[in-house]
Amino acid sequence: MFNRQVQVPAPVRSTTLQQLLEQLEGEFQLPGPFSAPVLAAAERAVAELAPAPEDHTDLPFFTLDPATSTDLDQAMHLSETATGYRIHYAIADVPALVELGGVLDAATRQRGQTIYLPHRRIPLHPEVIGEDHGSLLPGRPRRAFIWVLDLDAEGQLRHTALHRSMIRSRAKRDYLTAQQQLDSGAPDAQLVLLQRIGRLRISQEARRRGASLNLPEQDVQVDAHGNYTLVSRTPLPVEDYNAQISLLTGMAAAELMLQHKVGILRTMPPPRPEDLAEFRMQSRVLGHRWEEHLDYGQFLRTLDVCDPAQLVLMHRAAALFRGADYQVINGQPDTELVQAALAAPYAHATAPLRRLVDRFVLLTCHLLCRQRPIPQPLLEALEELPGLMRTSSAEAAAAGRASIALIEAWVLQHRVGEHFDAVVLTAATANGQGKLRPGQVQLLGEAITGSFTGSAPAASLVSVRLEEADPLTRRCRFSQVASKVTP
Repeated sequence: MFNRQVQVPAPVRSTTLQQLLEQLEGEFQLPGPFSAPVLAAAERAVAELAPAPEDHTDLPFFTLDPATSTDLDQAMHLSETATGYRIHYAIADVPALVELGGVLDAATRQRGQTIYLPHRRIPLHPEVIGEDHGSLLPGRPRRAFIWVLDLDAEGQLRHTALHRSMIRSRAKRDYLTAQQQLDSGAPDAQLVLLQRIGRLRISQEARRRGASLNLPEQDVQVDAHGNYTLVSRTPLPVEDYNAQISLLTGMAAAELMLQHKVGILRTMPPPRPEDLAEFRMQSRVLGHRWEEHLDYGQFLRTLDVCDPAQLVLMHRAAALFRGADYQVINGQPDTELVQAALAAPYAHATAPLRRLVDRFVLLTCHLLCRQRPIPQPLLEALEELPGLMRTSSAEAAAAGRASIALIEAWVLQHRVGEHFDAVVLTAATANGQGKLRPGQVQLLGEAITGSFTGSAPAASLVSVRLEEADPLTRRCRFSQVASKVTP
């Protein structure tokens, strides 16, 4: 429904758009280039890097990422066992290159995470680490933390081990090609196992009463000539299978840290009962009733985002789970340390090249597996991490929203007055002063959203007129012209 593309029409405008995007970096005070001392420290770390204490280079690991990715955090090898399945999940050994308390450590704590913008990526680590010697590139020996996760025949985790070892990935796979191979009916054995294990873990998620959201993603793509394209894309099934392996690892890490009462978790409170009741009522009003016998997560997996009403419900569902945070394990009840959407304790442990907290989780878990004490500098870092991650996440999210809004306005700036078909995501409502608070619409066939005024309720199909598209204010504003067919 939304997989068409909208391209910036005039090639000469890309230079001005580039300048506006670059101005966002200053406006949101995003990190600039690495300093000379930090770059020198990165080069020294690479030059002095010793091999890992173990060797798993005989295992044919592979990576699975977007086609253009070069900062490859994870690689996997999957196998069947007499009682189920074994996952070898290799995570880049960034701690081997970033000394605790050193120059690189300080620089990455200031950044918090990699920030992805339409015109460039602001990395957490210098390129020599993030896209070269720390990245699990194919054909190159690399240090890694290897999680060995044994599952039973139903996909339930039965045993966890963690090694620090050398690996050599054999292949860099991308999502689209992997999905095409699965769809062809003749995929290789590793993809068959990934699909089988992924489906089992989805079933385990349902048993936990967890939930996954598969909302269409609004992506910005740039071609070789600097032209920007907005694309709305629904994640592929193989991306869900891949995500299940990462989620499983994060839950294994959380379980390990909870057992030893030390570490840091990614948490989220459950929805309030009144919000769930309202959501259930909205599902009835929008014509896709949430039946009593279905758990929340099971209901979400029945939704088809190609149906306007069900797309609106998926957006509403995303708003139910709010308040994601990081919490240091410090004697709280376990119920306060659960990630409610997953219905399980969970830790960020699989993306140390792109996210600061993962490096410290890996160090902590490895020490716990070896029954070693956690050194004081690491304990102090764990206490500092929640604040650092909150700050960097807020900065990244704000800059990301602003860049999308800028490109939407840029694309539409010469189309003011045109009419578009759209679906109402949220209805316009009256505020306390009797004025109309704008709602939000998603254009049909174009990956663009905007505010709108009109009387149409949520999930209505409407014709709207573009009243304003201003790249300087990053605003697109529509008004309702007519109602169309409602679901």
